[in-house]
Amino acid sequence: MSALGRIVVGVVVERRKAASQWIDFVWRPVSILPGHPDAEPWTVLTREEDRTTFYAGTTTIDLHPGETGHYRDNLTSGAPSVWISLRPTETDPPYRVFAATVDPAEGEAFTETGTELVDAVPMPDLIRDALAAFVAEHHVEREFFKRKRDRANAEGMARRPPGREDGSK
Repeated sequence: MSALGRIVVGVVVERRKAASQWIDFVWRPVSILPGHPDAEPWTVLTREEDRTTFYAGTTTIDLHPGETGHYRDNLTSGAPSVWISLRPTETDPPYRVFAATVDPAEGEAFTETGTELVDAVPMPDLIRDALAAFVAEHHVEREFFKRKRDRANAEGMARRPPGREDGSK
């Protein structure tokens, strides 16, 4: 399925000192920036005593006409979000930006591997407006059809003697 719309975003990641004896830092996505920022990936944005924020890189949010129902649900949730997935690396920096989505179901699917760092961040107004325009243009309301179950055939479920397909003696 190819995307009909694309939104380029920059991802901001926070590294916080961990209160743990097993790890030094906790990483998490904290925000996105609309467009492609004029900075190299992993540029330090702010540095405080126990936390540092980085511009981690860019990715695209792909928009598909068949998913507008999910996008609409996200927009009307009261707190529209963008789900960011960071994939671990074996080098420094320890993560790379893998993907971003505005589809809550896809955001949940990002967590299935168990290895990626996934978090929802607030959706900026510029992206919310672009998403609302995409939904308004492409959404088609689909009627829900409940599938009727087939009735069980009691004769078909009866036990047959061995070697006889039709059940006759």
